[in-house]
Amino acid sequence: MSDNYDPVRLPEQPELTEAEGLARSSRYLERISRRRTIRHFSTRSVSREIIETAVRAAGTAPSGANHQPWHFVCIGDPSIKQAIRHAAEAEEQAFYGGKAGETWLRDLGPLGTDAQKPFLEHAPWLIAVFAERYGVDSAGRKRKNYYISESVGIATGFLITALHEAGLATLTHTPSPMKFLNTILDRPTNERPFVLMVVGYAAADARIPKAATVKKPFTDIATFRER
Repeated sequence: MSDNYDPVRLPEQPELTEAEGLARSSRYLERISRRRTIRHFSTRSVSREIIETAVRAAGTAPSGANHQPWHFVCIGDPSIKQAIRHAAEAEEQAFYGGKAGETWLRDLGPLGTDAQKPFLEHAPWLIAVFAERYGVDSAGRKRKNYYISESVGIATGFLITALHEAGLATLTHTPSPMKFLNTILDRPTNERPFVLMVVGYAAADARIPKAATVKKPFTDIATFRER
């Protein structure tokens, strides 16, 4: 065991019976089952405090060697959102113009997506999630990060759940490439854009594609091996 290993006590957790644990997990399943990705957002404001609390929750996620290789840029400035929209739509025009290929575009057909991304300006907040290729200490020395995509992916999942628990809707937007986010948001070269999260309340007339409500049956996503 490492000489610098210094354990502390586990944070106190409520002791639940199996019935209480099942009831809690069932309530969570019911809540998270209502989560849907949307593209029609209300312009209703969302406080910074709600966004900050959700990002704090994301920051508790596990990560390789506990290096926490993520950075969240929370954008409420209309001019920055407009710049992001323009850059994203330029990439999307190329994507839908043929870059994606026929198979990918055919698979996207039932979801009704296209190159126009007005939600990038309509929603009150965008959260750009960056993954650190490597860390940099106060002296400018590089530090290796581990399981970067896995770690940032888990943190992003925490973020989506926290925002949903706050009554907000989200969209995970991934124009490709996303290097324009480094330029617009002035992020260092050791960070790469991981996902652009669109956050806000659903518009009163928001609709979702029927195809998005179809989930694989449980037997297709899970296998149990018990004694």
